[in-house]
Amino acid sequence: MAYSISATTKGGRNGRAILENGGLALAMALQKEFGGNGEGHNPEQLFALGWSACFGQAILALAKKHDLDGQDARVTVALSMDKDEISFGFKAEIKVTIPGADKAKVQALVEDAHKICPYSRATRNNVPVTLTVV
Repeated sequence: MAYSISATTKGGRNGRAILENGGLALAMALQKEFGGNGEGHNPEQLFALGWSACFGQAILALAKKHDLDGQDARVTVALSMDKDEISFGFKAEIKVTIPGADKAKVQALVEDAHKICPYSRATRNNVPVTLTVV
């Protein structure tokens, strides 16, 4: 196994979440949109942060192949939740910009990054994703 991490939460969306090594602990709070006070973090925020960082790393790993400099890439993951027939489901838009770069090259890079990013792989065929080059 290359890497493993464990996190524990007590109290669900209105509780406290902590990593096993104590490196990060967060107060969690149900979003105002769902009737909570919103005075903490929620799992969707953490998911969007993780996905944007992971996707950014995929960009860095593949940029040279596309004759681009991935160091200036900005990756935004816009995550939304909607109620479906079972519960709630995600939709995502991944927006990537590399200032001054050719949009067609960036689009090809983004499509390749979406193939290798672990978050993208984990959500494939389950979360609708729109890839946008800005």
